[in-house]
Amino acid sequence: MSARLLIRAAGPGVTIQDAGRFGHSRFGVTPAGPMDQAAFVTATQAGEADWAIEVSLGGVTVEAAEAALPMAVAGGAFDLRLDGVVLPPACVFALRPGARLTIRAGVSGAWCYVAIGARLNLPRALGSLATHARSGIGPKPLAAGAELPLSAARPAPHGVYSIEAPWLRPGNAPIRVMLGPQDDYFSPEAIAAFLSAEWRVGPRSDRMAYALEGSRLTHARGHDIVSDGAAMGAIQVPGSGLPFVLMADRQPTGGYPKIATTIGADLGRLAQLRAGERLRFRAVDWEEAVAARAALREKLATGAALTPLAHEASTEKLLAENLIGGVVSARD
Repeated sequence: MSARLLIRAAGPGVTIQDAGRFGHSRFGVTPAGPMDQAAFVTATQAGEADWAIEVSLGGVTVEAAEAALPMAVAGGAFDLRLDGVVLPPACVFALRPGARLTIRAGVSGAWCYVAIGARLNLPRALGSLATHARSGIGPKPLAAGAELPLSAARPAPHGVYSIEAPWLRPGNAPIRVMLGPQDDYFSPEAIAAFLSAEWRVGPRSDRMAYALEGSRLTHARGHDIVSDGAAMGAIQVPGSGLPFVLMADRQPTGGYPKIATTIGADLGRLAQLRAGERLRFRAVDWEEAVAARAALREKLATGAALTPLAHEASTEKLLAENLIGGVVSARD
């Protein structure tokens, strides 16, 4: 069955993403993919999809046409409304023809994912649907008036189901990092300052990198290295002394020394920070990093529990439900 998803409104940074375009970095092609992989996997598993719309703080409004579409949303605690009725920030439901889903920034988080249980009939670039806006590889960023052609939609659910995913809850614990690979370019005092300081996410942060504001770090061996591979979560320190964290749309290589690298299990929590929010770092060893990654992967493999909230996703039924009980700000 064919269907269309109509984009009625979209803020900046709303894109189509799948798991990413891997295996091409040696040719200068960045992987792209989701900013918060754990949230992406949670949404796509619940929605039985392999792609999603990544929604930034600018929000999006979409409308189904021709057929009902099964949807799953997960990520930050965004404000979701189905034809004006509030939905929980992480949920599964059906978007029926003519109905509109509006997503806006909520109490916390910078990204959320709308997974649609249908095939997206757009060309793949190097085997992937991931948008990399700077290079123009993949689909264009979504804007008002765009239409997504869909087919092979899965059966739409009857009712609304809350996605119970404790691993997506924000927290104030330090972001864990492994020092290096160029920590020898910094004095012990600079490394201690990096780990003890409170940093702030700067306004010039985006899908390429999060610029951090705080005390400037001093290099011990200069601020240039022979360019090498750049992993997501790597923390480079240029000549300014202010670090920036490489994110999903990072360049494939970099020529600044990397004082530390964010562990995989904490990348999503870092990605969900908004400009102006504060963070600290804590150094861990290889064993802790691997154990944390394995624990998260096990949770994702098990999948989130779905709790029914309303038998039918109608306005009347939804108005009778408390669908956002327990949602709190990350600052509380």
